[in-house]
Amino acid sequence: MSGNALQTRGGQFLLKDEVKPDLFTPEDFTEEHRLIQKTAVEFVEQEVLPNNEAIERQDFDCVVRLLRKAGELGLLAHSVPEEYGGLGLDKITKCIVGEAVGASGAYGVAHSNHTCIATLPITYFGTPEQKRKYLPKLASGEYLGAYCLTEPSSGSDALNAKTTARLNEAGTHYLLNGTKQFITNAEFADTFIVYAKVDGEKFTAFIVERGFPGLHLGPEENKMGIKGSSTRQVYFEDCLVPVENLLGEVGRGHAIALNVLNLGRFNLGSGTIGAAKHAFALALDYASGRRQFNRFLTDFPATQEKIADMACRIYAGESVQYRTAGYLEQALGDLYQENDTKLIEQRLKEFVIECSICKIFGSETLDFVVDEALQIHGGYGFIKEYHIEQMYRDARINRIFEGTNEINRLLIPTVLLRKVATGDSEFTDAIEGGRRSFDAPPVFPEGPLKLEQEAVATVRRIFLACAGLVASRFHGSLQEEQEVAMKLADLAIQLYSMESAVLRAVKSVYKNGALKAAAKIDLAAAYVEDTMLEVEKTARKLLAALLGESELRQYTSNLQHALSHFIREGGVERKRRIAGRLVNSKTYVC
Repeated sequence: MSGNALQTRGGQFLLKDEVKPDLFTPEDFTEEHRLIQKTAVEFVEQEVLPNNEAIERQDFDCVVRLLRKAGELGLLAHSVPEEYGGLGLDKITKCIVGEAVGASGAYGVAHSNHTCIATLPITYFGTPEQKRKYLPKLASGEYLGAYCLTEPSSGSDALNAKTTARLNEAGTHYLLNGTKQFITNAEFADTFIVYAKVDGEKFTAFIVERGFPGLHLGPEENKMGIKGSSTRQVYFEDCLVPVENLLGEVGRGHAIALNVLNLGRFNLGSGTIGAAKHAFALALDYASGRRQFNRFLTDFPATQEKIADMACRIYAGESVQYRTAGYLEQALGDLYQENDTKLIEQRLKEFVIECSICKIFGSETLDFVVDEALQIHGGYGFIKEYHIEQMYRDARINRIFEGTNEINRLLIPTVLLRKVATGDSEFTDAIEGGRRSFDAPPVFPEGPLKLEQEAVATVRRIFLACAGLVASRFHGSLQEEQEVAMKLADLAIQLYSMESAVLRAVKSVYKNGALKAAAKIDLAAAYVEDTMLEVEKTARKLLAALLGESELRQYTSNLQHALSHFIREGGVERKRRIAGRLVNSKTYVC
């Protein structure tokens, strides 16, 4: 099965219009998915949230008890093969569990760190012996994991690590020396995935157990948020690591570190969307019960607009996450028994662009939602008695975790233009075609979202035209033009989120009819309307950075002409309808 060609290539959404909405959406959950979702949500609501105060006091015994309880329920085992004591489930399930624990703040950080970047390096790159030794215990919660990549002098520049590994004279152990910074779960971790340079040169991964001589912990960091997660330095002073605990190949640690981080970014996107839904629920509950000027807050149009705007972002974020989950399952679903590490590396990095978008869009959606939710609470939102205060602080780290959003933005055009530079004809032809047909009118079948589908297609042409200009102007020197690169990334993010939102609604129309899909139609249309304004602003800034005065006038005129077709009336009423449905339902629904 591992030789199967992928149905969709990474980054393909940048190249061509999707007419048939066959992407995965939450409406495609199986009965097994829904049962796992129910288990995860009930665990968070009944076990984790009632212990929030203890967790915030850094009662790590409580955190460990909860993690072990999650292990008993199978919530740590979804991405571990059945052969090694796990459940061997799909990436949809990974997304579902990640979203559920995302609502739990610091506990969710510990949980997701353990199940993703602290376990998956062994799942995908461990020897059979390493898998037999560690995976059953990690899946059950008997062992808890941590991931040691960042160092005091190398954050985003992770491969510039100073930690070293030297083989002893007997050839039985590596001696690790160095310091790792900001290590989640350090206080109670049993295993540490550690990256060090063998002989000071060859970047390599190791599995280090807590009891190995020479491993020491620094004090807990005094953090602004996620206080209930353990964050410490980890020191290695001639730490003795048996040679059989080398993970992967000497000098190939980057293939493990960077590719597993792709899944970490996807996982973080799931958690942030789950947290955003929780913050939205707090805001909706508060606004529905709070009276001012003899009216509930939800009766005021300004509040209704906030409710609608939050819901639109959550809907788009949810659509992005599960679309990407479907792609990742295509790439990784048949690899649990695979031993070809080159194939594993290739598949793990296939959807690097989409995973970076999940991380960026999810974390920025959460920041937007918690900010608006706190605003709806007014002065009470600033008081610790109200949970939104904690959520506001907890949210901020997500734009830094798993590579800053700036690093992830730079990654998107870098990957795209690398494909062009290496002669990938599909990407090269699309960029050339986009440059020639900047204003080409797309054609879509009639339907309630025809205008939005055409808007998405037009944004794709704008993106390709701008990508062509960037490629022709900078010829491989884009790393020195970070402002340009990040604006091109913003267009890609806007495109992917718009298309995901629209195709999900179109799929619902095909399946259930426009009447039953009315909520999704409104959410998608409202999201597209708002995002098109951001597209125009982003594109204008990008063109101004790329073109001289005469060309800029022509391109700007083409841009305005291309976007002028997509003004839809009734935007205010649409958002009032969205808010009305949510207030009546007393929860996020679509």
